Amino acid sequence: MLTSVAITDIGKKRSLNQDYVYANREKTGNLPNVFIVADGMGGHNGGELASQWTVETMLAEIISLPGKNAKKILEQAMQTANKVVRNKADDNPSLYGMGTTIVAATIDGNNLHVANVGDSRLYLVNPKQKTLRQVTKDHSLVEEMIRMGGMAKEAAHNHPNKHIITRAVGAKEKLQIDFFNEKLNPGELVLMCSDGLSNMLDDDELGTILFRDKDPNELANELIQAANDNGGKDNITVILIRKTEQ
Repeated sequence: MLTSVAITDIGKKRSLNQDYVYANREKTGNLPNVFIVADGMGGHNGGELASQWTVETMLAEIISLPGKNAKKILEQAMQTANKVVRNKADDNPSLYGMGTTIVAATIDGNNLHVANVGDSRLYLVNPKQKTLRQVTKDHSLVEEMIRMGGMAKEAAHNHPNKHIITRAVGAKEKLQIDFFNEKLNPGELVLMCSDGLSNMLDDDELGTILFRDKDPNELANELIQAANDNGGKDNITVILIRKTEQ
């Protein structure tokens, strides 16, 4: 059994919320559930529209696609969304350059299936063991520098180029997606978020909140509050999912 909460907040510095969030614990098409965080970019309205169109297109595809292979369904849904965003940008010059990050997940029993593009993240959290692990890999300039050994991870958190992403829905004709499969145990939490959270709170700060014995709704609101207390420089979106005993 799953419990979940999804919250998006404009933050303290932005005039528009370009994040888009979707969370449904019920069956969606042939997937047992669907959770999505999208963080839009580009122009005054472009980012807001890119994230919304991406999620809406993905959901329409998920509902209509045959088969039960989660990876294939998520991949097809994201590739179709990429085409939609690109076509809409081509049709409207004011939307040129719009795009969005995406992290999507579905949970089938004990199996967590994840797909991501960009720097929105998914973490696995074990409150009892007090462990927090980032599952997704950021598609960003700074993260690539870390992977190549050109930068220490500790230096990345406040790097001026931290916001430059190397992959996004709408950026290229063919979307390059990363996929992950994880085992999800009873009591564990799944945290999905936009970079408005992860740029404001480091892993230690996330753990300080998430290791507490509270329900997901309380924890999610505490995460949003903490990100705003630390500056709230971007829109903040959080999905928290807890697997409970059957």
